[in-house]
Amino acid sequence: MTKTKTDGKKPIFPLGPHPLPPHPCGIHLTAMDQNTAYDVPHRVLQDEHLQPEEFTVAMTQWIVTHHLSPEAIERDRIRCEALTRQGLVDPVQRFPINLSTQKGNWAEVLLAEYIAASCAVKVPVYRLRYNPNVDQSMKGDDVLAFDLDSNPVRVLVGEAKFRSTPSKAVVEELVDALVRSHSGNIPASLQFVADRLFDSGNDELGAKVMACNGLFAQGRLQLDYVGLLVSTRVAHRHMERNAKSNVRRLAVISLGLSDPEGIVTASYVRAGEYV
Repeated sequence: MTKTKTDGKKPIFPLGPHPLPPHPCGIHLTAMDQNTAYDVPHRVLQDEHLQPEEFTVAMTQWIVTHHLSPEAIERDRIRCEALTRQGLVDPVQRFPINLSTQKGNWAEVLLAEYIAASCAVKVPVYRLRYNPNVDQSMKGDDVLAFDLDSNPVRVLVGEAKFRSTPSKAVVEELVDALVRSHSGNIPASLQFVADRLFDSGNDELGAKVMACNGLFAQGRLQLDYVGLLVSTRVAHRHMERNAKSNVRRLAVISLGLSDPEGIVTASYVRAGEYV
């Protein structure tokens, strides 16, 4: 099989170590690092130690955090109590009910939390809080995480996919999205993150994010790319056979679950009961 990396440079694995307990991924998932047939770094996550109930609780907490600020949660609680006293049903929909959107968001949330724990980076803006239509997927980078104190400053771009059945097509779609981001140089969502930080009054952090544009122009910005595929327990086989890229600082993660749709549905049922 012909490998795609032809510049003679070894690919760099941009992920840190697999999280340790008590992080939920450290408790419930096992990890093995390898390369795909095309020499792309690949972390295989499996659910051998998964306790579905406990992992669902952890995912629910993350889902709520990514969709709602603490202030919004408190406002919802007050509104819901007032409506209940009047015998009315709260009409506000905070979480997607469309299964396809739930699955995509579930994978995105997991990738963001995994990257933050593995790579010692921070996700300064939870973008799902700003989705004007919760039942539709948002445009832009799924995950944008930063280590603004490192030298060079590091930005990690993440793309997540969820498929009930894995395939060559979804692996290619996943990697192609990251390659396009790399080809576009500065991440598409960088300005979005900076604007949300300025809007929230976090001017210092917003300025640091904005400064990444100048650092990139000076060759002083490290951009890393990570893609996650969540699917059945054979997801790693499709990733191993089909993930190929010429981007050196790019890695892929496959997560194989025995009941991927079931854990997504259970997570969002719990999230809907958060009030």
